[in-house]
Amino acid sequence: MTPLVRSEPSTDTLTSDALTVLQPGFTGTTAPDWLLRRIGEGLTSVGLFGRNVESPAQLAELTARLRAAREDLLIAVDEEGGDVTRLEVRGGSSFPGNHALGAVDDTALTRDVARELGRRLAECGVTLNWAPCADVNSDPDNPVIGVRSFGDDPQLVARHTAAYVEGLQSAGVAACTKHFPGHGDTAVDSHHDLPRITAGLTTLQDRELVPFRAAVAAGTRAVMSAHILLPALDADRPATLSPAALGGLLRAPVDRGGLGFDGLIITDGMEMRAISAAYGLERGSVLAVAAGADALCVGGGLADEDTVLRLRDALVRAVRAGELPEARLADAAARVRALARWTRRTGAGEGIEPAPGIGLTAARRALRRTADGPFTPLTTPACVAAFTPLANIAVGDETPWGVAAELTRLLPGTGTLTCTAETAAAAGTPALVDGLLTAAAGRRLVAVVRDVHRHPWMAEALDALLAARPDTAVVDMGVPQSPPRGALHLATHGAARVCGRAAAEVLTGRRGPADGD
Repeated sequence: MTPLVRSEPSTDTLTSDALTVLQPGFTGTTAPDWLLRRIGEGLTSVGLFGRNVESPAQLAELTARLRAAREDLLIAVDEEGGDVTRLEVRGGSSFPGNHALGAVDDTALTRDVARELGRRLAECGVTLNWAPCADVNSDPDNPVIGVRSFGDDPQLVARHTAAYVEGLQSAGVAACTKHFPGHGDTAVDSHHDLPRITAGLTTLQDRELVPFRAAVAAGTRAVMSAHILLPALDADRPATLSPAALGGLLRAPVDRGGLGFDGLIITDGMEMRAISAAYGLERGSVLAVAAGADALCVGGGLADEDTVLRLRDALVRAVRAGELPEARLADAAARVRALARWTRRTGAGEGIEPAPGIGLTAARRALRRTADGPFTPLTTPACVAAFTPLANIAVGDETPWGVAAELTRLLPGTGTLTCTAETAAAAGTPALVDGLLTAAAGRRLVAVVRDVHRHPWMAEALDALLAARPDTAVVDMGVPQSPPRGALHLATHGAARVCGRAAAEVLTGRRGPADGD
């Protein structure tokens, strides 16, 4: 009998497949030569970030240049709307985020908002959106999800996740539902460390997985894995690197307890410390593909040609060493190319009527007057005290938030004072509040807060301010948890620009000029 001889994969095929499964980023607002060269060699996806965007026109020109190198190139962006925006990173989003949509709880509105967001993405040449967040925000102290979640009720999150997927994909932009199998029950940000979730499998099935099942049923084209450890599922490896989570739970047929997902599995950013600190970038990437991931997201922090070549070569070496099955890499690459073909077939954005103003309409509907004391609308320039927590990496600190800009449009001359944990610690609460009172002398005060329940310094300063100035209006732009306080208390359920505008309208009792939101 002639012995079976394993044929060596061709270098060209291996290199092309290894490039195909990468979703790298880059710096600048024009396409660098190295990126165009790698696209010509097989790279099939590119990820865009705020650093790549100056305006819709510039972004459209950039994506057209990228697509000239490969017609079916997948161009992805992290555009959740709300607090996490890349299209409007410098001015704030024209769309409220998930928590605001969940507060309204109108799935038709969620579908329409996602459709309009998808239309705008398609108009700029984007064909894959790393959204929506399907995480159930079951831990109110979660430092990374919060208002990015539709809420803490699995069924509510499920119906809005499905509506969002349907709306986005009706515009021809592929949805990437995240962060599987659920990042809502964590007290650690996976950008910095590895979160551990102690929930059992029954809880996982009844809570975290409910929205992901709804997303799969709605036809989501992609799912993003989370860098979280769930010992009940896999005691050794986080979900992104776990065959039990990806090749098992997510891919397994429904009748075998899985979700039956047959689309593209994309990892969260591989340079995040939950993976890179414990496994290293190259080793972690090999383990992710071996576990069932099809595309490796990298580029939020590492955005250069060297990173692309390092990961390409690591995957090729792993195949040749027998650590990564050749068939698994080929299957992953085939799934990426299949999604790329889908985006070309859909004619992204074609024939969709614009829906101007829908984001502002949604923000207005989401706003809640949770306390309404003896408050008269502002008619003269006010003083805004912005209690600003440290922004997580997903949101970024370059996107403006609050009500000051929108309030100034209605009341020119309104001033802003920013208070942080550092300034509070350095001055002490009494001195901090005295400074605010002095600066606001003769003016009405508006205190803007975000997730007060997670920041003791903020709660202490707010209480002291309200004790001295009970006529202060409070605008809560995070997940509302603490009791309503102030002469007027507004909960916006997010810090998008349109949420600030909706609050400013209530504070002044009038609406500003339309601006195409």
